[in-house]
Amino acid sequence: MYKFNEFKQRELLDNALADKVADLLTKALKSNGKASLAVSGGSTPKGFFHALSKKKLAWHAITITLADERWVDIDSADSNTKLVHEHLLQNEAVKGKFFHLKQGALLTDETLADLNLAADQQLLPLDVLILGMGEDGHTASLFPCSDEIAQCLAPDSPTLLKVTPKTAPHQRISFSFAALVKSKHTFLHITGFSKKQVLATAVAGQEPTEMPIRAFLQTPDVNTQVYWAE
Repeated sequence: MYKFNEFKQRELLDNALADKVADLLTKALKSNGKASLAVSGGSTPKGFFHALSKKKLAWHAITITLADERWVDIDSADSNTKLVHEHLLQNEAVKGKFFHLKQGALLTDETLADLNLAADQQLLPLDVLILGMGEDGHTASLFPCSDEIAQCLAPDSPTLLKVTPKTAPHQRISFSFAALVKSKHTFLHITGFSKKQVLATAVAGQEPTEMPIRAFLQTPDVNTQVYWAE
């Protein structure tokens, strides 16, 4: 299930989402002494990252990671890790911890096993998850075109998976739906009329392997908060 929240301007969305996430992280810190946040890459969240980075939180007790990452060098323009360091881990948030999904030159089975163990111990369940969505309805690196899509959406899937999309560059590492669905608070951050149309198509259909975002929008016990602005 989902709730659609519409904003007249992207700046208003960014500030509202930052306020909400900061409040949820504060509550998690009070309850557990620590908090975890998974974000998504791309250009859409930059304004949100900037707004959130200015929040006066106990950032030293907050672990930030990515819902997925391209297996590229950290200095690559395609690196979401670079994006997060340049736009979120700034200002007050410079003290935050970062859990690297991309570790090492090659995404070997051994590396994947080590990352799965660390993520299970240090991150899950996530306190807050911020998803994005592609024009094909993919979210994180749960691509409908990939050979791994059935495993990505399987209820017994490992926490982290190796994914090779056929319609996008680079090998990826991604949290599975089984891991992401355990998040205590889930948001879908999208902008633009075309993404609103993609959302409508996703809501109208049923098969999650065709549009993986459907798994987050239509699962009854998942409350996905959609934040949208033109």
